[in-house]
Amino acid sequence: MTSLRKLGSSDLEVFPLALGGNVFGWTADQDQSFAVLDAYTAAGGNFIDTADAYSAWVDGNRGGESETIIGDWVRARGNRADVVIATKVSQHPEFPGLTAANIKAAADASLRRLGTDHIDLYYTHFDKPEVPVEEIVGALDELVRAGKVRQIGASNISPARLRESLEFSDREGLARYVALQPHYNLVSRDTYEGELQDVADRFGLAAVPYYALASGFLTGKYRPGTTVDSARATGAAKHLETDRGRKVLAALDEIAAAHDVQVATVALAWLAARPTVLAPIASARTVEQLPALLGVAELELTEPELARLTAASA
Repeated sequence: MTSLRKLGSSDLEVFPLALGGNVFGWTADQDQSFAVLDAYTAAGGNFIDTADAYSAWVDGNRGGESETIIGDWVRARGNRADVVIATKVSQHPEFPGLTAANIKAAADASLRRLGTDHIDLYYTHFDKPEVPVEEIVGALDELVRAGKVRQIGASNISPARLRESLEFSDREGLARYVALQPHYNLVSRDTYEGELQDVADRFGLAAVPYYALASGFLTGKYRPGTTVDSARATGAAKHLETDRGRKVLAALDEIAAAHDVQVATVALAWLAARPTVLAPIASARTVEQLPALLGVAELELTEPELARLTAASA
């Protein structure tokens, strides 16, 4: 059984792969979602990532579909104490933004959909620079004090705003971010590496990267001349047109063959080995897609292999 890892400075312990809930209620219906959640937890997984906005972009959806499915699953399995549920605030069509009033109202709505009395990890989904960090952190701190939220995190935030938020929390003795959810993978390194990573490192934040497989490109199923039936095919296939994308794929192929694992497992293992990264996020629409993701918990790449991937993706 894979050992759990401590999430930053928090008391939460999580599996080294977070299961992305963005597909629940979008490309995976309730039955498929339950099957994926069952298989993930059966393999030792306990870290489920969602957001109140998932999946408002789908025709006929209002947002909150993913949370509702996860809540129904937890209730059906009676396993709330065994899973760490992360969700986010700021993008739900009915609860947009990060004013104090909206954060509190959105948290209550998420709790209702999840059918629980607490959220383990509550992220600000997209920072809203027009709202002072004092207001955002103050509202999050109230939720923590009320027992509705255990720990807080930030996503899609600038280094300056992140630093300002952390310094304010420390100065005032308020709840502080323990996790950061950046866009980060082998073919998208520029948004995280550098100043943002430095802030996370200095303040001891655990990075939990999203788009860990670049919308599926890093699974290796996108190749020149192939067509993939996926809602995310356009986003993934664009990497085939870049020198970086082709070099990364070649390196992944070789290393995956050497270890007799899937390409996705190697891509996640590189990410998991990066400074500050605790657990990449990846989603599975079907149970068949899970083993390649779960393999990250067991695969340890050699230093030369890591260096080769880092150079290919530079």
